[in-house]
Amino acid sequence: MTVDAQPVAEKPDPADYGFTVVPEEQIPAELSALVDRVRSLMDTVAHTEAAPGALSAAADAVAKAEELLQGERRPLGAMVRSTYADGAVEYGTVANGVSGPVNPLAPPIDLDKDGEGLRAEFTLNGLYEGPPGLVHGGWLAAVLDQALGGAASAAGMPGLTANLDVNYRNPTPLNVPLEVRARVTGTERRKVFVSGEIRHGGEVTAEGTAIMVRLDLPE
Repeated sequence: MTVDAQPVAEKPDPADYGFTVVPEEQIPAELSALVDRVRSLMDTVAHTEAAPGALSAAADAVAKAEELLQGERRPLGAMVRSTYADGAVEYGTVANGVSGPVNPLAPPIDLDKDGEGLRAEFTLNGLYEGPPGLVHGGWLAAVLDQALGGAASAAGMPGLTANLDVNYRNPTPLNVPLEVRARVTGTERRKVFVSGEIRHGGEVTAEGTAIMVRLDLPE
């Protein structure tokens, strides 16, 4: 295998190419609190056995809340600029379905560098249920895909997933602390090879490998 491990020295600012970019620190605390509240609401709605009258009243309250939020919207593709603990800058879509800081559907996963690659601790509630009491395998694959792509980008080689293989080793329970780790394992021309795993209590529940194809970034 011919190996080319030359990373991109510096990521270009998407704002220079017409994208809306929101610095993560400029996301209002009130919006972050609203996202957390809506995420909790979604879990409550998914599992409620409230009486019809309470359901109707709740629907009216949600409709009123939606009215309050109507108005100017961020465009699809808006980006968020975040900073790792070591000062490195990273970009992602602000409404990303797995990691977007303003998307209530996205589980609260805060990936950061750990020396080897990326790592995060997180918990998945009943919104992400598959088998009874367990996390849906599709969500585990999504979390791994996000972490694997993030690891390639954090190493200076951002790209898109060309192939993702996931092996489910053990059931992953809901509402318990989980850990995800990911790192780059090699490169070949534009291909970036990455691997990662999700653990519960130190035991691997799912592991994945992927091939990322580097983006042709402007000089």
